[in-house]
Amino acid sequence: MPLIRRQPCVFSGHRLLRNLKLQKINSLKKLKINYLLIGIVTLLLAAALWPSIPWSGKPENRVAGIIARGELRISTINSPMTFATMNNKTFGLDYELAKQFADYLGVTLKITVRQNISQLFDDLDDGQADMLAAGLVYNQERVKNYQAGPTYYSVSQQLVYRVGNTRPRTLAALTAEQLTIAPGHVAINDLQTLKAEKYPDLAWRVDEKRGTTALMQAVIDGKLDYTIADSVAVSLFQRVHPELAVALDITDEQPVTWFSARDDDNSLSAAMLDFFNNINEDGTLARLEEKYLGHGNDFDYVDTRTFLRAVDSVLPDLQPLFEKYAQEIDWRLLAAISYQESHWDTQATSPTGVRGLMMLTKNTAQSLGLSDRTDAEQSISGGARYLQDMMTKVPDTVPEEERIWFALAAYNMGYAHMLDARTLTAKTKGNPDSWSDVKQRLPLLSQKPWYNKLTYGYARGHEAYAYVENIRKYQISLVGYLLEKEKEATEARQLAESYPVVAPDELNRPTTSILPFVAFSADGAFERNRLIAPNTLVQAPHR
Repeated sequence: MPLIRRQPCVFSGHRLLRNLKLQKINSLKKLKINYLLIGIVTLLLAAALWPSIPWSGKPENRVAGIIARGELRISTINSPMTFATMNNKTFGLDYELAKQFADYLGVTLKITVRQNISQLFDDLDDGQADMLAAGLVYNQERVKNYQAGPTYYSVSQQLVYRVGNTRPRTLAALTAEQLTIAPGHVAINDLQTLKAEKYPDLAWRVDEKRGTTALMQAVIDGKLDYTIADSVAVSLFQRVHPELAVALDITDEQPVTWFSARDDDNSLSAAMLDFFNNINEDGTLARLEEKYLGHGNDFDYVDTRTFLRAVDSVLPDLQPLFEKYAQEIDWRLLAAISYQESHWDTQATSPTGVRGLMMLTKNTAQSLGLSDRTDAEQSISGGARYLQDMMTKVPDTVPEEERIWFALAAYNMGYAHMLDARTLTAKTKGNPDSWSDVKQRLPLLSQKPWYNKLTYGYARGHEAYAYVENIRKYQISLVGYLLEKEKEATEARQLAESYPVVAPDELNRPTTSILPFVAFSADGAFERNRLIAPNTLVQAPHR
């Protein structure tokens, strides 16, 4: 019987299950692709709509961004007028205003110090600074690209030279070899206009490495003939370097302001305006202007030079005593008071009988328990105590930082006459608690139509005015001079540290091996050290 091969039995349900499984896998693959496409589209839409979504985290304006960051970033230049440090204390008009503006915004202040004006505006362009606070002048060229803030004082641009050198009477014949300007200086625009309209032969060059202060120093050192600086910077520089002289003004008064980036966001400008309105109304701005700008413009070359020579020759022996007895005031101010009184002559005597470094009367000395007015320590300690007593009598309504000026006026002409000056200030619609207002009335105390109406009568108010102003000038000169000496010492130390340490075995090597150091210039050393860290970041101290 033939063998019949049996066909395998195939269950049709198996094929159905396999087909269903394959369909499911294909469906899942399609679903994954769809989800991927949906995800990509969603991300693209989110990226496109993100700036307009309120919850995206982007600040709605510039001020909101500063507040969210927690710090106000400013760029400035190192100078006594803008930003400087001495003995771990920071000062400068722009610094104090910027610090108060940061407090107004409720944030900390972060300061970047640059070497010239061009670098400042680079910071705005690169988004490295929120604003510039560096005594910058408002002009049409700058406001084309940057937003200006409120004006807080004004300056003129001056051509300066060294005393003893040829004084230019006009800009007409100045050459690029004679006149050097700092990069980004506002005077460049003024010179371009003068050249086009009046002086076709006028020429100058721009030093890309040095700022205005460094160029003024170069004029003093005889390395440059002329440069241009603003009137306030020149005035302050002369207090330390009396050899710097003004040849002529090349501009009228120009407003000084802060600058920020220019765009459609005006929130920072609005905040600046509100801030300045506030400090103008409460008198803060007037006090700061008086502090930094109220020293007067009557510069005396001979007197300043004589004073600075005394700082070098006489002050070192007296400084420990001023530091010991200064109490609540800065010892440099006490030293300035003493110089105004006696020119630091322990044996000084006036026709009225006052004697010693602080020119004390016999009765005052006795009341203070002093036995010898010509003894340096007794005189300084007694004068400091007497001045402190005057400060405690000044009415509490006078701001703390201005009490010293009222006390000095009382020290000079008597406490009662100082009260009369305050009364007269109030009667003539001034603020009796503002030294700026009171000092303007001091000369009226010697004029009969005015002193006849006052309680204590005639006083030499004009002398008291000159007395306080002279002290302030000496203080500015002393602080600036000591600051410069400190800077020179620091640079000398850095220069010394820039040289490699010489090993003992190198000392016996041939002298030819040190020839490269013979050709190494000090200027080169300073420049190299500067390039190691060209920009300094300073965190403003908390007050």
